[in-house]
This record gives sequence, C-alpha cells and structure tokens, in this order.
Amino acid sequence: MTEAIGLTELERAAEVVHAVMPATPQYRWPLLCERAGCEVWVKHENQTPAGAFKIRGGIVYMDELRRAQPAVTGVIAATRGNHGQSVAFAATRAGLTATVVVPEGNSVEKNAAMRAFGAELIVHGHDFQESLEHAIALAEERRLHMVQSFDAKLVAGVGSYGLELFRGVPDLDAVYVPVGLGSGICGVMAARDAVGSKAEVIGVVAANAPAYALSFEAGKPVSTNTADTMADGVACRVPVQGALDAILKGASGVVRVTEDEIKAAMRHYFTDTHNVAEGAGAAPLAALLKERDRWRGRKVGLVLSGGNVDRTVYQAVLQEADSGATN
Repeated sequence: MTEAIGLTELERAAEVVHAVMPATPQYRWPLLCERAGCEVWVKHENQTPAGAFKIRGGIVYMDELRRAQPAVTGVIAATRGNHGQSVAFAATRAGLTATVVVPEGNSVEKNAAMRAFGAELIVHGHDFQESLEHAIALAEERRLHMVQSFDAKLVAGVGSYGLELFRGVPDLDAVYVPVGLGSGICGVMAARDAVGSKAEVIGVVAANAPAYALSFEAGKPVSTNTADTMADGVACRVPVQGALDAILKGASGVVRVTEDEIKAAMRHYFTDTHNVAEGAGAAPLAALLKERDRWRGRKVGLVLSGGNVDRTVYQAVLQEADSGATN
C-alpha cells in the first residue's frame, strides 16, 4: 500500500488538503517531556476543522472522485465518528450527498457533528463491523458510492500530516500512531519513507481491541469477536489485509494499551498541554509512557489523532485519579 504512495503523491495530496485547511502544528511540550523522560513532539491533528486527522483523507478522496466519476451524486460510509465527519464534510463541500451508518450507542457528539456537516445519519448494528456490512448493502440498494475506511486515496490524504511532521521535526527517532483500520499508520510510514527518515513507526491499539496487534504477531489477519474499548477510533475487530501488509513491512511493532492507561493519557494531555484528546488520540502517549525506558533521552513523535470525545465521557475521565505520578 505505501509503495505506491511516494513523495509526488503525498505532495499532491497535501496541496489539495492545504487548499481547504492549513497544516496542523507539531509542538514540543516540556511537561510531557518531563513525564516521558524524552523529547516529545505532538502532532496536533485534534486541531483540524473536524477535530481529527481523517478529514484530510476525505478531502483528497472527494476531489479525486469528482474528477474520476463525475456521474456520482452521493456517497455512503460506515464509521464510529471521525471517518464519517470527514466524509460528510468533504462530500458536502464537493456537492455530493453523504449517508453515514453508525453503530448503536455511538458518540452523541460525533453523531451531531456528522449531521451538522450535512450527513444523513443511520444507526444500525452493535459495532462498526455490523454498521459496515449494512452500509455496503445500502450502497447497492440506493446506488451510492461506498467510501471504505481504508483506501489508497485516504492514505495519501492523511499521509499529508506525516509529511508535515517529518519535515517539521526531521530527526525523530520514533513515532507512535493509533491504529483503527490503518490509514493513519500507513500514511505515516509512506511519509517517513518518502522523506528518507529513519524513525521507527509504532502502532498502538487498545488491549480490548487487539486485532492488529494479534495480526502483527501472527503475520496474518486475526479477527476478534469484540472490540469493547472507550477509544472508539481504534475499536476494530476485523483487520484490512492491505493495511496489515504495509504494517508488517514498515512498522517496528504494535503496542497494546489498557483502558486505564488510555484514560490516564487523556488526563496527562489536559494537565500537561491543556489539549483535549479522545481515547484513540491519547493512546500513543499511553504507549510511550509504557515504553518510556526504551526512549529515554531520545526524540519521539506522538500523533494526537483527534479530540472528539463526548463531554460526559471526558468529565468522567478527568475526575478519575491517576494510579501513579507518570502513568
């Protein structure tokens, strides 16, 4: 997947993205550095117009779709939230209708944001996989264009943040990236390879949704029966073969983090940077703290992939006490 996405493709995607939104910042936060015992650079994808990195992929995807298939009038996608916001934002901007299928119990505020961006919202299924299967059926029934959560165009789009990060901080030793279905980590690996960085790229999943960790260890796709994590952006139970192939080739590992570790990282982001991080966005920090001895005194990038967490959920997380001073 990443082999076909080189510097030319990434720069073209970045040009399309930057026509709609500016580059997001990467900041070195001193309190995070103290906490982790290394130089920490945070890529702030929580500061996009949709509050998450996914919007980049949607912008590039819809731009190419309009040029390649001008007869398409509407698109459909399944999501836990950020992909759906991306699709709704970009489709509406491109003059297309957007239908988004979400599972029962999905984030109230992400649902509201998708509607605000112009999507028709359909609630179906107990988890993302069931929503996806329903969306695929509806695409055929309604003659809509199906936007999968993993696609080369999406990878090129979200890879534009990787290009910004590696050019902004060219001497990183490692980058921790949350893994949902894989577009983010594949984009980061493509950007790393395109600019010639030697940084290790490390995927992060929730221990309660370990499909990609299990698959990395097995060297082949391993599905799980559940993906019961508060970090909905990484709540995957069926890995994508193309994404896994790229991860096996280009990532140095996939780290599991617990629900308590994710919640602690959300609190650390607030106290140390006063940024809101959703569960998936905080997972890379949780992984770095888990592996802090490995990176002591070195330079590490963290992808804060999004800040879209419901207020009630976030309040509950902030009110919990940390089990220790640094994790």
